[in-house]
Amino acid sequence: MENKIKRILVPIDGSKTSFRALDEAIEVARACHATILGVHSIAFLPSEFMPAVVPYKIYQKKEAGKFMENAKFRAAKHGVLFSYAITYGSPVEQILAIAKKKKADLIVIGARGKGRVAELFLGSVSNAVLHKSSVPVLIVK
Repeated sequence: MENKIKRILVPIDGSKTSFRALDEAIEVARACHATILGVHSIAFLPSEFMPAVVPYKIYQKKEAGKFMENAKFRAAKHGVLFSYAITYGSPVEQILAIAKKKKADLIVIGARGKGRVAELFLGSVSNAVLHKSSVPVLIVK
């Protein structure tokens, strides 16, 4: 049987669950000799908040870079090639667009992340990705 998993997309928001998803993706990548693309999407805020938002966006990008570098190190320890992208926009739209553009064979996503309203919408991003993706999705608790 031919191995069909060559590119794995892993959305990472810095939460414990997203790193558990990364660990699962690393195991799959090792077994399939696949590469991993990590993605973090910084949501847009309304334009009326722009003067206050610019420093916050810079802070968010810096923080995202830190946990993405940590993810890259984790993958490298297991011999898996990891690259990443930090984007702006709706996490669901960005995940789906990148999966399509980069021809991902699998999306591995945490069941819930660090969203500010996590108590109200548990797993809203993973649920939306699961239902809208044309690529197989593995959800990790």
